Amino acid sequence: MTDNPLAHADQVRDTLTIDHRLALRTAATRLQREFAEFFGVETIEKFLYSSFNQFATRATVLNFLPLLAERFARQRLQALAKVEGKALTGKPIVLFLCTHNAGRSQMALGYFTHLAGDAALAWSGGSEPGDRVNPVAVEAMAEVGIDITREYPKPWTEEILRAADVIVTMGCGDACPIYPGSRYENWELDDPAGQGIASVRPIRDEIEHRIRGLLDELGIPSAA
Repeated sequence: MTDNPLAHADQVRDTLTIDHRLALRTAATRLQREFAEFFGVETIEKFLYSSFNQFATRATVLNFLPLLAERFARQRLQALAKVEGKALTGKPIVLFLCTHNAGRSQMALGYFTHLAGDAALAWSGGSEPGDRVNPVAVEAMAEVGIDITREYPKPWTEEILRAADVIVTMGCGDACPIYPGSRYENWELDDPAGQGIASVRPIRDEIEHRIRGLLDELGIPSAA
């Protein structure tokens, strides 16, 4: 799990390049417009910079760090707003967790988002996030018309865990958290890491089957 979201922001600022500073300043402005009624500037900036730090410590390509930080900070602020009762959409939130957030949980996220549409919200995370989504998982999902190329491995955080109504774990073992108040499911699925497309297709298809079953249980109509 990540560190306290209000920690390390000042240290991160001190090590940024000029381009990153400008990009993060623009991202902070966008987030402030979105969350002004819920949070102050300090909270928004600290979530943004701590999110940036999460990716900067393991990134191999630095150009997209501010964008990833903004997307992750937005998700975390949405979660915090729900936890604190400031923004209640009524939509169920499902969180998919695995070790590296690079294969199974990303395919599940893709299927859930595709099939649920606007009726529910899905997030994903990992106990030890990788540096990219498994390209074979991306290929397998593309075969069924679902694009997960914009997704990225990320950690889970306390506010995200607390905001989730359903938490689905996939092979992260003891590292997967148990948080009171949420519904938990553990899906036993083979790990697609290191496997070819022929081996990943059955995993993908099993994930689709389980996602459709979960949507039925939640009373959410599935897309065709």
